[in-house]
Amino acid sequence: MSDQLLLADIGNTCIKIVFARPDALEAAYSLPTRAQHTADSLGLSLMQLLSLRGMTAQDVAACVLCSVVPDVSTLFQEACRKYLGKAALTFPGDFSIDMVNGYDQPQEVGADRLLAAYAARKLFPEPPSLISVDFGTATTFDCVSGNTYLGGLICPGLFSSRNALATNTAKLPRISLEMTDEHAAIGKNTITSMNHGFLFGFAAMTEGLCERLKQQLPGPTFVVGTGGAAHDLSRICRAFDIVRPDLILEGLRLLWVGGKTRTAL
Repeated sequence: MSDQLLLADIGNTCIKIVFARPDALEAAYSLPTRAQHTADSLGLSLMQLLSLRGMTAQDVAACVLCSVVPDVSTLFQEACRKYLGKAALTFPGDFSIDMVNGYDQPQEVGADRLLAAYAARKLFPEPPSLISVDFGTATTFDCVSGNTYLGGLICPGLFSSRNALATNTAKLPRISLEMTDEHAAIGKNTITSMNHGFLFGFAAMTEGLCERLKQQLPGPTFVVGTGGAAHDLSRICRAFDIVRPDLILEGLRLLWVGGKTRTAL
């Protein structure tokens, strides 16, 4: 029987799909999150990805997903049923985690934030405290002390901020945010001014907020960077102890391996 997993992290900007074994993530793909999706369009995309890997629907043992976009989540689940013959398991609905949720209103915390914190603790059990920093549509800082998720901070996202600036200004261009320098320069043209302003600005924000959060946590505190921009920012940001770009998908893999579905409890 196949042990191949199909994992999906459905965010506001993109749907990240990863094929995995129980012990490791493998190939990763990204689809745009858009209102025009249908269950069929998603299902056909999944079938194309399987074909690309020389696989069929029968090779998939399970589908597991985390989503912050309920409408797309529903379509993705339907696609899994129709095209893969699998009922997709979702976090947090189908899983129970061995972590205390210390949010004032536990149901309000985003599934992606809680799952990233859970994955960070499972992957790095030794430090007394952890901060996971996720560079997604928003930039989130999530704090763990012992085995308790404490909460954190929600800030603007790197790329969403760039897009907002380009949309709401008359003369500023939409820049690519390329990491070409490891030291901030006094920009002598608009592209350099914006590129360095965004990249080094977000690096400085990350360093500063992590230091302020560490003051409220029993140390030492281990900082995990994740999300699309984390790898590039790690070149200029001193806040990270390690970068795990797919922390949320690691969390889905760990949930499956742990087998703590609510139906099994």
